Amino acid sequence: MGEDGTPSGRQERIAFMAEDAPRRQPTLDEVAELAGVSRSVASRALNNAPHVSRVKREAVERAVRRLGYVPNSTARALATRQTGAAALVVSGEDPSIFADPFFAQVIVGASAALEEADLHLMLCLAASDRGRKRVEELFRSKGADGVMLMALREDDPLARMAERATMPVVFGGRPVGSVPRWYVDVDNAGGAREATEYLISLGRTRVAALCGRLDTEAGRTRYRGYRDAMLAAGLDPFPPREGDFTESSGATAMAALLTERPDVDAVFAANDNMGVGALRALRGAGRRVPDDVAVVGFDDLAVAQVSDPPLTTVHQPIQALGREMARMLAALVNGQSPTALILPTRLVVRASA
Repeated sequence: MGEDGTPSGRQERIAFMAEDAPRRQPTLDEVAELAGVSRSVASRALNNAPHVSRVKREAVERAVRRLGYVPNSTARALATRQTGAAALVVSGEDPSIFADPFFAQVIVGASAALEEADLHLMLCLAASDRGRKRVEELFRSKGADGVMLMALREDDPLARMAERATMPVVFGGRPVGSVPRWYVDVDNAGGAREATEYLISLGRTRVAALCGRLDTEAGRTRYRGYRDAMLAAGLDPFPPREGDFTESSGATAMAALLTERPDVDAVFAANDNMGVGALRALRGAGRRVPDDVAVVGFDDLAVAQVSDPPLTTVHQPIQALGREMARMLAALVNGQSPTALILPTRLVVRASA
């Protein structure tokens, strides 16, 4: 649109073509392009749906008048079912999970992408029976145009709900034991393998792994990447020391490891929170980092930069994870066919290793 609110460039050509060829019915896509909005916004504006600004609604109305657009009755019936909202559903019970630095960054990325698509973000927790019932009702009533699912565990009821859903569903991270059609994930195995290979390259031969939850795909895959690197180097992998991705579980697992294997000289932690917990336990046991024990985490959260010492870690693009999930979902809502996506990781070297 020009500064005066009139069409310009390709928008002007669309209007001209429609006026020059009156026998051809203009399409909703042409209305959207002439109005300078997305197809979904044009559809909601035509059907007086919520979450459309006055400026965009008026732009669509001008485009409709100029093109002589007449909505198809069937398409109109389908369009009126759109809510203008997308839900981010996390398999967790504690509302403070959304304040966790990892999920906070996911939300930032998803919000930005949904704003571009004129979709509002809803947040839902669904680990308790009550939470799952709310999500089940969301699927049944189509209370959102689509859903993004995260933090699923093995045999998670949310995965079965998603299989039955008639609305678009995008997974943030693959669920255990299946590969859904639409998901965005990071290279968990590759990142863990690179971290372990780096520790081995430093001359460390007794490298242990503090794992996240092994009923999650991220927990299992990161341990597998660690194990593959150890075996490729001719070293014996340590059995997994499972935690729940929290700092306290990292400290507990590290303390138990020191009791059973005091000769450990390096640790790969499944995330930065557990890595920071491991640093605390090592300091409490009088072990020097990295002189006695080198430590590498996974995520590259802010806590990794301010830990004592700063934590070497595997960077994963967390905001991009949220952003690409939301973009994939918006594409599905608009009738497109996106493909699954795996985002790259990279090692960030700091003082802990």
